Amino acid sequence: MEMKRVEVIIREYESKKDSKEVEEVERRCEVGPNSKISLFTDLLGDPLCRIRHSPAFLMLVAEVVEEDEQGKIKTEIVGMIRGCIKTVTCGQKYSQLSKFTLYHTSSTLPVFTKLGYILGLRVSPSHRRMGIALKLVKKVEEWFSKNGAEYSYLATESENEPSISLFTHKCGYSKFRTPSILVQPVFEHRVKVSKRVNIFWVPPSDAEILYRRKFSTTEFFPRDIDSVLNNPLTLGTFVALPRGYGLGSWPGVKSFLSDPPESWAILSVWNCSEVWRLEVRGASRVGKGLAKTSRIMDWALPFLKIPSFPKVFRPFGLHFLYGLGGEGPKAVKFVKALCGFAHNLAQKKGCSVVATELANRDPLKVGVPHWKKLSCDEDLWCIKRLGDDYNDGNLGDWTKSPPGFSIFVDPREF
Repeated sequence: MEMKRVEVIIREYESKKDSKEVEEVERRCEVGPNSKISLFTDLLGDPLCRIRHSPAFLMLVAEVVEEDEQGKIKTEIVGMIRGCIKTVTCGQKYSQLSKFTLYHTSSTLPVFTKLGYILGLRVSPSHRRMGIALKLVKKVEEWFSKNGAEYSYLATESENEPSISLFTHKCGYSKFRTPSILVQPVFEHRVKVSKRVNIFWVPPSDAEILYRRKFSTTEFFPRDIDSVLNNPLTLGTFVALPRGYGLGSWPGVKSFLSDPPESWAILSVWNCSEVWRLEVRGASRVGKGLAKTSRIMDWALPFLKIPSFPKVFRPFGLHFLYGLGGEGPKAVKFVKALCGFAHNLAQKKGCSVVATELANRDPLKVGVPHWKKLSCDEDLWCIKRLGDDYNDGNLGDWTKSPPGFSIFVDPREF
């Protein structure tokens, strides 16, 4: 029976009645490097899982309303978009203060802006090229502006030409930053951590002070870093210090800041596996068999340190490393030690991969172990200014600023 399309309605997601249809659209939009291999995201029954930990969030769906010749109405969800808002650092300014708090010791202070982030834009393949994606983007931007966001940004694959074309040609976004996503498999054997480095767990209150003191002027640093550090999904913040520094335990943030070692490094661990999981589908039996064989050999002969292929052909979890930073001539070495520690923590928790995202120019990048085939050299971030007014005139238009050596990737949006 011939159907006649009436209209496309963009409305807010309603969990009780929309969850099954949204999951079906997600399934249709599986992505991968070719038609056979696809990367499926299991949201564990919660389509809001990737945004609900943000300060403010919204999910919209695109619903197609059709009627047949007899006047019967049929509705179908064919697309969705997610958005969240937070306050982040977009630059720095000179401070006129003669005395500084425990949070700041340099002559520069962060310039903050309210920022909207778009993620999870999906349109069913059967309803593409109808302008639905554009309508979804415009609606979420309206919500950003209504709630005071000065900028909107998103991350997409640098090879995703349809997405890049939509945002840069039709929506007014510009290419902004190209950070690297680095992914390390979790092996069956434990990774050896240098005995010349001591790794300590840092209480969230100390971690907050340390992050604000050292990294608050880093691009995209979240103003509510305390909420991130105290979130149950943060498994902990860890600092690598030279062996022999202090008395063999975390000295406390005041002692550390007053008498820091020559070199040190820090990172925090976010447990993504508690909210969503991934699965690689479409691999051949031969490929799966070789991967399984490598893990069996690694398990049976751990002393050989065989780089076994991770368990990615069934739903798997990952840990995301955020807030990675450090100082001193041996900072890269200490970052490597922290990554080894994080690998062993992920192995204990049953995760298959450990991931992080750093600026391409970050000097600490070379200290992060990763597999090139699983990683992304250039994750493209696009940005758009939503208005002409700024909350701080010291910076001007952030979209035109040159990239720095580092960025802060919020784990709530990975």
